[in-house]
Amino acid sequence: MTEDAPKSIGGGGSDVRWTIGSLIQWATDDFRARGIENPRLDAELIVAFALKTTRMQLIIDSKRPLEGAELAKLRDLVRRRRAREPVAYLRGEREFFGLPFRVTSSVLIPRPDTETLVTVGLARTAHLSLALRHLDLCTGSGCVAIAIARARPTAQVFATDISEDALVVARENAYRLGAYNVAFRAGDLFEPVRDLHPKLDLITANPPYIASAEIPSLQPEIKDFEPRVALDGGADGLDLVRRIVEGAPAHLARGGILAIEIGEGEASETRALFERSGFADIQTERDYGKIERVVSGKIA
Repeated sequence: MTEDAPKSIGGGGSDVRWTIGSLIQWATDDFRARGIENPRLDAELIVAFALKTTRMQLIIDSKRPLEGAELAKLRDLVRRRRAREPVAYLRGEREFFGLPFRVTSSVLIPRPDTETLVTVGLARTAHLSLALRHLDLCTGSGCVAIAIARARPTAQVFATDISEDALVVARENAYRLGAYNVAFRAGDLFEPVRDLHPKLDLITANPPYIASAEIPSLQPEIKDFEPRVALDGGADGLDLVRRIVEGAPAHLARGGILAIEIGEGEASETRALFERSGFADIQTERDYGKIERVVSGKIA
């Protein structure tokens, strides 16, 4: 396959007869040459999306010739992935906690590591499974709030975000996924819920926690496409973490839990913040990559 192969994908008078298998192999080689991680997976996900099929079916149909309209769509998707646009944005969807979430460039792409936050929140409030009052801060796509709401359908769940555009996506996800017990409010952290009574049993948060100076060194998929407001945590990455830990006690009922996702290397300082704010039973949970990812604590 040549460098100008993407032009022939669109039809363009080329005598190349593309099949599903040959297109996937070419895209894989092209992505790998450009330093894109997981090139085969990305190629398969893009082709499966374009053809509205499954990765398994791609194997079965690997020798099927591709039609002109299919090739035109694939040419555009390959071009966008070459520019390092994330596959989740190309597909408009990302799975999280077993649920398919719609994603746009207005929201952070849900990560498997954030499933740890959901797991911790559910585990530490298991005794309140029928009467949970939960607030999710910096909700973005709504993935954490909706995952907990689906697991606890009798819970009252509230979710806030400073981005109105993000909340449009979150509300759509809640509707699509049947999480009718989530109420979304626009505003900065606790400000939209200052009138809530009684107090909350659980607060979760996945705030921006990347130090500002580190953002230029991130992968292009992150720094060039995901919303900076969802990434930039200030000089040391902990600007919003501090505000959340310091503000949470006023909104938590006795015995209430705060669970917050943090970046690599931030656990020690975050635990100290919890201690200074009066939390007890402070715990740290590692993510799938064995990185300390979630710090949680209880208000006495």
